[in-house]
Amino acid sequence: MNTSNDQEERKYPLNRLYFYLTEGCNLACRHCWLSPKFDSTGEKYPTLPVEMFEMAIKEAKPLGLTNVKLTGGEPLLHPQFTTLLEIIRREKLTLTIETNGLLCTPEIAKEIAKSPNRFVSVSIDGADAATHEWVRGVSGSFERARQAVSNLVAVGISPQIIMSIMPCNVGQVDAMIRMAEDLGASSVKFNIVQPIARGERLHENDDALGIETLIKLGRHVEMDLAKNTEVNLFFDYPMAFRALSRIANGDGCSVCGILGVLGITGSGHYALCGIGEHISELVFGRAGADRLEEVWQKNPVLNELRFGLPDGLDGVCKRCLMKQRCMGSCIAQNYYRTGNFWGPYWFCEQAKKRGLFPESRIGT
Repeated sequence: MNTSNDQEERKYPLNRLYFYLTEGCNLACRHCWLSPKFDSTGEKYPTLPVEMFEMAIKEAKPLGLTNVKLTGGEPLLHPQFTTLLEIIRREKLTLTIETNGLLCTPEIAKEIAKSPNRFVSVSIDGADAATHEWVRGVSGSFERARQAVSNLVAVGISPQIIMSIMPCNVGQVDAMIRMAEDLGASSVKFNIVQPIARGERLHENDDALGIETLIKLGRHVEMDLAKNTEVNLFFDYPMAFRALSRIANGDGCSVCGILGVLGITGSGHYALCGIGEHISELVFGRAGADRLEEVWQKNPVLNELRFGLPDGLDGVCKRCLMKQRCMGSCIAQNYYRTGNFWGPYWFCEQAKKRGLFPESRIGT
C-alpha cells in the first residue's frame, strides 16, 4: 500500500542539492546576492564539513538525487574540494560547479575532468582587466579567470562564461562573446543583477541597468548576436520576455526546477537556497541533526510552495501565460523583497508598470 509520503516523494523528487560550501569568498563583488565575507585564503570562515556533505548526499539519494551543484562563496576555497569531487564520482552523480576561477589551476581542472558528467561555469564580468576587477574587487582576478577557462578547455571541459550585466560593462557584450570564442568556452550567460544584498544597494543607487535597457539588450542577444556565433548565448531575463523560437528550441528555457531543489549552507543548514544566509525562516534544519527525508517531505514552507505554485502567484505573474514554466522566476527573490512567496517578480512588475510587459504573454 502506498502511503501519502510515498506519493509525495514520487511527485516531488529531490533532484538537486545546491551546496554553498564556503561562508567566505576570495573576491569582493559589488553585485553578489549572497554577500559572503572576504577571505583570500579560505581559512577565516567556516566551510561545510566533509562528513555533513557526505551525509546529505547519502540521505538525498533515496529521495531522487541525481545532481550536485557546488557553489559558494567560492567553492574552490574549500580545503577538501578534491575529496568532495571523489564522493560525487563514487555516488555517480552529475556535477555542476560555479566558480570565479581564481583557484582553478591545471591540477584542479584535471580533478574536475575525472567526473564524466560535469558542467562548469566561470564568472568574468568584463572584456578587460579594469572592468572585471572594478566589479570583482581584486586586482589580478581577470587574467586568473581567463586562465581558468583555458585550464578547463585543456582537459576537455568547455565551460560557460557568466557575465553579470551592469552599466560599466554593458558596452562589452560583443567583446565578451569574442573572448568566449577565443578561449574555447561553450556558452555565455548574461545575468541580470538581482536586488538582493549587495545587488540591492546597486539598484538603490541607480547603479543597475533599467528594465527597458535590459529588455532591449536581451532581445539583441537572442535575435541578433546569437545568429553570428557558434557559442551558445543565454540572456537570463524572465521567460515572458524570451523569443518563442528560442523557447521552442530549448535554448536554456526549461521548466523551473525549484520544486526539486534544496540548498545546504556552509554551516550545514538545509535552506530553500542560498537565501537562507539572509532569511532565517527559510532555513529548515541541519545535516546530521535533522533527517533529510523528514525535512524534504514535511517542511511546511516546502509544502506551501508545492501546493501553491504557480497558481498562487499574484500580480502580473498570476496572469502570465508562462507561469507554468517560470514558477514566478525566483521565489527566493520574491520573498526577500516582499516577505511573500506569491508577490510578482520585481522585473516583471516593473516592466508591467512601464508598459513593457509583452501583452501577448498575458492571459485573461
